Amino acid sequence: MTGVDVSELVRLRAHHPEAIAEAAARRSRRPLLRPAGGGTDATTGPDATNGGSTGRLMIIAADHPARGALAVGDSRLAMANRADLLERLCLALSRPGVDGVLATADILDDLLLLGALEDRVVVGSMNRGGLAGAAFELDDRFTGHRPEDLTRLGFDAGKLLLRIDYEDPGSLDTLHSTARAIDAMAERGLPVFVEPFICRRVDGRLRTDLSAEAVTRSIAVASGLAGTSAYTWLKVPVTENADDMARVMETSTLPAVLLGGEIGGDQEGAYEKWRTALRLPTVQGLVVGRSLLYPVDGDVAGAVDTAVGLL
Repeated sequence: MTGVDVSELVRLRAHHPEAIAEAAARRSRRPLLRPAGGGTDATTGPDATNGGSTGRLMIIAADHPARGALAVGDSRLAMANRADLLERLCLALSRPGVDGVLATADILDDLLLLGALEDRVVVGSMNRGGLAGAAFELDDRFTGHRPEDLTRLGFDAGKLLLRIDYEDPGSLDTLHSTARAIDAMAERGLPVFVEPFICRRVDGRLRTDLSAEAVTRSIAVASGLAGTSAYTWLKVPVTENADDMARVMETSTLPAVLLGGEIGGDQEGAYEKWRTALRLPTVQGLVVGRSLLYPVDGDVAGAVDTAVGLL
């Protein structure tokens, strides 16, 4: 991995904060989805030399730290070293077939200064207020990118997290603010990726329900939010039983991407689940973070290339 010069990033931030907006203004942009054609192998498709798959999305996620979710496997602070995270992101973004990145403003600002976002899809993370493990975790306020920020910076889409606990009143506030955020994004013609979960607290800790019924309900609720669904995408987990995904994804006609989530040590098992779900008609790609940036064997490029190959 190429080293990141932290001193230079700090110098620019301290002495030339305007450099971030300038880098955003001159950034070369691309469509969210490139035209399909030329095969699905990222090493042979027509866009392989410039990065990006054809007709499918491969997005690297790195918005976890802003919710205080820094753990990877048994390492509780694995994502806390910002230089290391940036190096891993730059390597992942340089691989053929990778379309872009999903992250919060601080990380995207660093990547802009590093020149790592040229000709890449940039997705801003919008609600990070539901801090991991907090009593208010489900009152998930929009503390990240606003729709106007994404427009000002020339970013390509937004992403929001929608966790619903039928026994927690905070979920209603999140539902309401999510609907209004979708409206605001649609007014600007910006796609928004909605990541819905049904959750419940077990011994005081929030647990997501990945049963087929729960994921089906979450998709149904998310699809019906706001005054239009024209710019809404879904970001959905693979169900506990991957064979249920075909039935679950019949719940909506909205385009969807699969999220990676925690996969433990069974990397090959996760790849097989993704491969199966990617064959479904509404599934348009992958958004994966920690499992590719911090693979068990340490080979970031290999993990990313394998995931791209699934598309």
